[in-house]
Amino acid sequence: MSKKFTEYNNFNLSDINKEMLEKWNKLDLFQKSLDVRKGAPTFVFYEGPPSANGMPGIHHVMARSIKDIFCRYKTMKGFLVNRKAGWDTHGLPVELSVEKALGITKEDIGKKISVDEYNDACRKEVMKYTKEWEDLTTKMGYWVDMNDPYITYDNRYIETLWYLLKELYNKGYLYKGYTIQPYSPAAGTGLSSHELNQPGCYRDVKDTTCVAQFKIKGPKAEMNNFGIAYFLAWTTTPWTLPSNTALAVGSEIEYVAVQTYNPYTGEKMTAIVANSLVSSLFNPKAADLALEDYKSGDKLIPFKIVGSWKGSDLAEMEYEQLIPWVNPGEGAFKVVTGDFVTTEDGTGIVHIAPTFGADDSKVAKANGVPGMMLTDKDGNLRPMVDLTGKYFKIEDLDAEYVKKNVNVELYKEYAGRYVKNDYDDTLTENDPTLDIDICVMLKQANKAFRIEKHVHNYPHCWRTDKPVLYYPLDSWFIRTTACRDQLIELNKTINWKPQSTGTGRFGKWLENLQDWNLSRSRYWGTPLPIWRTEDGKEELCIGSVKELYTEIEKSIKVGFMTENPWKDFEVGNLEKDNYEKIDLHRPYVDNIILVSESGKPMKRELDLIDVWFDSGAMPFAQVFFPNISAEEFVKIYPADFIAEGVDQTRGWFFTLHAISTMVRGSVAFKNVVSNGLVLDKNGNKMSKRLGNAVDPFATIEKYGSDPLRWYMITNASPWDNLKFDTEGIDEVRRKFFGTLYNTYSFFALYANVDKFDNSQPQIPVTERPEIDRWIISLLNTLVSDVDEYYNTYEPTKAGRAISDFVNDNLSNWYVRLNRKRFWGGEMTQDKLSAYQTLYTCLETISKLIAPIAPFYADKLYIDLTSACEQNPEVSVHLADFPVYNEAVVDKALEERMQIAQSISSMILALRRKVSIKVRQPLTQIMIPVLDKEQECAIEAVRDLILNEVNVKELRYVDNAAGILVKKVKPDFKKLGPRYGKIMKQLAAAVQTMDQEAIGQFEKSGSYTFDIDGQAATIETADVEIISEDIEGWLVANEGRLTVALDITITDSLKKEGIARELVNRIQNIRKTSGLDITDRIKVKISDLEQIQGAISEYKEYIAGQVLADSIMLETDVKGTEITDMDDIVLNISIEKV
Repeated sequence: MSKKFTEYNNFNLSDINKEMLEKWNKLDLFQKSLDVRKGAPTFVFYEGPPSANGMPGIHHVMARSIKDIFCRYKTMKGFLVNRKAGWDTHGLPVELSVEKALGITKEDIGKKISVDEYNDACRKEVMKYTKEWEDLTTKMGYWVDMNDPYITYDNRYIETLWYLLKELYNKGYLYKGYTIQPYSPAAGTGLSSHELNQPGCYRDVKDTTCVAQFKIKGPKAEMNNFGIAYFLAWTTTPWTLPSNTALAVGSEIEYVAVQTYNPYTGEKMTAIVANSLVSSLFNPKAADLALEDYKSGDKLIPFKIVGSWKGSDLAEMEYEQLIPWVNPGEGAFKVVTGDFVTTEDGTGIVHIAPTFGADDSKVAKANGVPGMMLTDKDGNLRPMVDLTGKYFKIEDLDAEYVKKNVNVELYKEYAGRYVKNDYDDTLTENDPTLDIDICVMLKQANKAFRIEKHVHNYPHCWRTDKPVLYYPLDSWFIRTTACRDQLIELNKTINWKPQSTGTGRFGKWLENLQDWNLSRSRYWGTPLPIWRTEDGKEELCIGSVKELYTEIEKSIKVGFMTENPWKDFEVGNLEKDNYEKIDLHRPYVDNIILVSESGKPMKRELDLIDVWFDSGAMPFAQVFFPNISAEEFVKIYPADFIAEGVDQTRGWFFTLHAISTMVRGSVAFKNVVSNGLVLDKNGNKMSKRLGNAVDPFATIEKYGSDPLRWYMITNASPWDNLKFDTEGIDEVRRKFFGTLYNTYSFFALYANVDKFDNSQPQIPVTERPEIDRWIISLLNTLVSDVDEYYNTYEPTKAGRAISDFVNDNLSNWYVRLNRKRFWGGEMTQDKLSAYQTLYTCLETISKLIAPIAPFYADKLYIDLTSACEQNPEVSVHLADFPVYNEAVVDKALEERMQIAQSISSMILALRRKVSIKVRQPLTQIMIPVLDKEQECAIEAVRDLILNEVNVKELRYVDNAAGILVKKVKPDFKKLGPRYGKIMKQLAAAVQTMDQEAIGQFEKSGSYTFDIDGQAATIETADVEIISEDIEGWLVANEGRLTVALDITITDSLKKEGIARELVNRIQNIRKTSGLDITDRIKVKISDLEQIQGAISEYKEYIAGQVLADSIMLETDVKGTEITDMDDIVLNISIEKV
């Protein structure tokens, strides 16, 4: 044999990581894995682009492992799997990082720093951690092409986005609207509904709420007899009350007039509220108190209902302005009806501020009610709150407007105040809020009926973590609602893992879809390619650089532009160098003025587009569509597989689906794995602030990538949240990888001694011993199962099946039971069969684990195949996935061996129960058999069981022989829901079953009782059948199996046990002495009375087992002290012959 199987003294997976990476880099193995599949069918994978302006975390290892697993698997299955990396380079995360680094806010852009300088800083910031991302990607073994990634700020990429936007524009899906939208003052931009629905955006907050009193003008007769009449309206946002211009009631809701007293001032009043909410606003205990008996300060405030009306009867009634700071104009301060009004909480009357709520705006417009719009110093109409989240300062308003419409004396105290303390860096949560101060003001003016803290769910910005406002904005929208039905139908064709995400979180989202708010009022991103005349009557949507180039030339001809800023650009040249001559970002495209068909100048709409459109367009933009042939495009569209975190359900997953559906009428992806969160071991979200974040680089350095990947994939299904614990990684390293390593080491040690290199002709499986046929059968069953698991995107099941096979079947059963076949002697057919079988198992396992554990899989594969010159592959990642061979699968044999394993496991558990070691022989096992079939199955593996558990004899007894007494214990959790009312009687009947009935029950698997005339059927799964121990025996049950173990140890058995213990200790000394496994030795043992009988009777047995030429008992032996043989303490010395 020219080469030997490599043997190791230690096992360090972190070192193996580094060793294999170096090998992969030298061989350019990733590229080789693509080259060998050229011309093969393609498996299309899309990489969701990360943003490199933040460090990668441990959760990225999870997401990237999932992607890598299926790409490696499909490659081994014969597919060409190109994997193009990508970088998400635009948007809020980048801009906010730059602003923080430069110490500026959005308002400073264009003042303290030019837009050009700002965007240049963003371009650098976005690739800040590129090296760290590439480093993690490499170290964790994620194969993706990072040499030629798609980058969303690339002008060629942006050109494709423009093309797609024009396609949507031409189909009528792109429109401009002035609506109330979610707006983030902290980020300085509007948000789309899918951004607002990112995980964790809605949070419970405790805010000051107010039930305000709106003084009625011209009250109805019943309202006018007890103090002043008020409409009561509740709000969780008191800062919007100065913008109130209407009150809404439900037309069919019953409202009542309630005579009472203001709880703060004690003044008489008549309150108009919904009848069904009276008990929540007034204490029912005070219902019978006389109004005239009330004294200011009384805890119980009397009330009396004096009139009733439907909401429609109150419509058009007027009231006085609650907070008269600003005059909104004619038509304000009246009651209107709205179908959104409910009586779930509040007063049944809704305060309407049309500038801060979509329903408010809609109902106000329908009834001719103006919103509270102010005029700023530039002449623009604005709501009372500016874009930074504060009330307009008086000096920022138009002077003439202030003079005519603003009560400066009342307003000046509040002007410039932020509506949320979160927006003001100088304030803390302990400082008074604007809400509190407004409520106090209303209370002092007898305009507040109730002020209290209230916990409610409120949306926050996904990037700044600060509250959003609902704000009137001019925005461009994509009319996604026009394709809702198609989006839903196409979604049904996608294989979601888990399915519940596709039907639930994603499917329900589509059912309640709103139009996509595309506009972003920012600077670093893809500019909206729409140019408009000043009056908005003419507009042009640009779909390519070529088109814009042509339009610039037209503009130059009419004198709107003096020269073409892109004069050096070569239209039609798609090379990167050519596209770097231009810049499609702000401010450059803002300076381009085009000419309309009627000859008017057109300027670009200053909005950027939602960054999610950038990433959602990647199937097209990564190949600079439409600058690619249709034949080439279908090779990479749609994706066969994508994977990202659950937070992308309403992010990347949605935008991929929406754009593809609206542009091509097709899904963008066929299979998707949506992985859960990676939490700390206590189930808390990881964060640097909490100090529970795990450094992926340090973790890989300590443990290696394979145990990390294996742990993350096998601990829980990818879509379940993972409670991450490094102890779990260490357990995987020891139990799975350690076991596999030890199995290989055992094989390599003896294979090298016997010069086995797998070149010998393969012994037909049918001619191999039964134990070999069993493991080969089980191996092929495993191949079939794992293939199916990978193919159906169930990596957890795949990993667990492999782990169970290696630990329970290959190592703990096959190798342990067959050790003697590898020891000493010539290369017989039996020994050759054992080597060939174990080699096949190890090589197959190396291929099966390769998708999840790529480093050690390759190491194991190379260690095996490099010593066997008939295998040409240099890496497991160039090899084919194992093929299931049905011809060698023997299910009956597998089942028999499973019986042997189960019985052995039960017997060993009984030994442990009374601390009898396996090396101590016992006399007999007794097994009550249910039928002849069961007896035959056990008999076929009798010898194997007896050898495994070190027992001399196995006896079968008839189940009805009465030797074993059994009892049946009902499972209340299973039976209770079925037989609730009669469960007590049924349980009593079950527990008193006689031995004959139990025997019938075990044979048939079910038993029916008559309980008070009702038939009650139990099955074996509904109960636990327990066998009572008998004197001198221990009894165990598992399913249909019952075993009894005779635990009586005779003197003869005791001697044999000591002999076996001595063999074990001598073998251990051999290993630590550095002897070769074939070296023969002389043995000296302390002459103790406790062992003399064992040595005398079993001397030859001991000598044969440890390769000893002589075994001597001597009084004074200098050697290794043995202290762990129960109460025996002795010394053993060995000497090489």
